[in-house]
Amino acid sequence: MLRQALQFLRDHNEIAFATCEGNLPKIRVFQIMKQEGTTLYFATSAQKAVHRQLLENPNVEILASADKISVGCVGMVNFDVPEETKRWIYENNEVLSRLYTSYDKLAYFCLPIVEMNYYDLRPTPPVLKHMNLITGEIGDGFVGEKFSKK
Repeated sequence: MLRQALQFLRDHNEIAFATCEGNLPKIRVFQIMKQEGTTLYFATSAQKAVHRQLLENPNVEILASADKISVGCVGMVNFDVPEETKRWIYENNEVLSRLYTSYDKLAYFCLPIVEMNYYDLRPTPPVLKHMNLITGEIGDGFVGEKFSKK
């Protein structure tokens, strides 16, 4: 199931990206720029509010959704991104080169996924798997009162 969820993120790299500002959630559309195993890479401007929010509170949640399937991930971002990864991201994303004159004008960060939910509404009953990538535990989630275990 983990492989399937990671492939879904590769195939659907435009995601909802949630941060916090104080006690209020902030959500925006972001693009996963690179994926290495269970680590996702992103780029933004250091001038944007999202950068400040991540510095103040690195806990984030993301959600990719398409065709009645969704994958949600939770973790803490960090700004420890290798120089060669920064260059690769800039050189392999046509939007960044249209907006910035050089790769070093951006702030890069990564999200090592800690927890992941895979939700597929197509079958009956639907499939909801909760995966803890730290412990390796995989559990079923609640998919409606008709299918709950009593």
